[in-house]
Amino acid sequence: MKKIFLKILFIYIFAYLHISTFAQSRIQISLLTCTPGVELNETFGHSALRVIDSNSLTDHVYNYGTFNFEDKNFYIKFIKGKLNYFVNIDQYQDFIFYYQQTNRGVTEQILNITELEKQQIYTALIENVREENKYYQYDFFLDNCTTRVRDIIEKYKKPKLLLPPVMHTNYTFRNAIHEYLDKNNKVWSKLGIDILLGAKTDAVMTVEQQSFLPENLMHALDSAANTSIIQSSKQMFEVKKIENKKCFFTPIFLSSFIFLVFVFLSFLKNNTSKELLKIFDFLLFFLTGALGILLVFMWVGTDHSMTKNNYNLLWASPLFIVFAFLLNKKNNQFKIISKFVFVYLLLVLGSWFFLPQLMNNGLLPIVVLLAWRSWVHKFFLIP
Repeated sequence: MKKIFLKILFIYIFAYLHISTFAQSRIQISLLTCTPGVELNETFGHSALRVIDSNSLTDHVYNYGTFNFEDKNFYIKFIKGKLNYFVNIDQYQDFIFYYQQTNRGVTEQILNITELEKQQIYTALIENVREENKYYQYDFFLDNCTTRVRDIIEKYKKPKLLLPPVMHTNYTFRNAIHEYLDKNNKVWSKLGIDILLGAKTDAVMTVEQQSFLPENLMHALDSAANTSIIQSSKQMFEVKKIENKKCFFTPIFLSSFIFLVFVFLSFLKNNTSKELLKIFDFLLFFLTGALGILLVFMWVGTDHSMTKNNYNLLWASPLFIVFAFLLNKKNNQFKIISKFVFVYLLLVLGSWFFLPQLMNNGLLPIVVLLAWRSWVHKFFLIP
């Protein structure tokens, strides 16, 4: 009787372990990489994790970097870098339908990981979506939808992944985002980004940091040096190829046009042109100074890491607001100030290509214009 009992117990334990292992093996985890879209926030693509659990008959996509437009004081929080981002769960069919409708490609890479690693990642994802854990402070370069996915894979994958470089080893964060902005002809977005983001954006990326972009992580996992982490890869649906039209109304075109307007008015030599120049000079220095105040605020008044140490403040000085109100002062003090501003702006122009921050050349005509107009005023002349 005792032997029969032991046999039954052995069979039960064996069956339990076998069923448990089989149940775990019915979890499949894959990386979804979405191609860039039309809107600025879609320009760099998207990463998410898909988890198929055949036991519970679920097929979910875990999205990091989600935000709520209806959040109270959304725009203020966004500008100050205090907006709560979060991870949410989508049904796979809803997720894939959205990308089909917006003509954005999706590549699925099924991860080649052990049952234990699958279970650990799955458990971590479920823990992350709990209300008390789901919110976090987003950073476009250092803590975004892709870096969160990368980090969770790296945390549980053994041995630790050795991701290869997928961009030039001397590439900076700015070089990386320029590549996408140029590819999608977002010249005005590029200008705005170059004005707002400071010298930290010009730091050379480590190999690990290169994978902050979705497509970079996808390629890096395909070529991981020490393990074959990708079991299989496929395109989820066909995407219609749309040729991006080049934008001819570029920042360099607009800034050159503004410069030429000043040149044209300066040659007219009539009272109307003189009055217009007085107005335009005031607006030129006032708006440049106002931009400087914004850059100072983005540096010291927000939690954005990459808006600090901004060398655009060399030409967009907040003090130009004061200078704008002094333009009609005809005294020796103003003459000295005008000379100083002129020499200062010449030094800025002379160092333009040698600063530790890549400056947008579309701004050069404006900086030249600022120097010229300060030179004009140092002689008390209003052509």
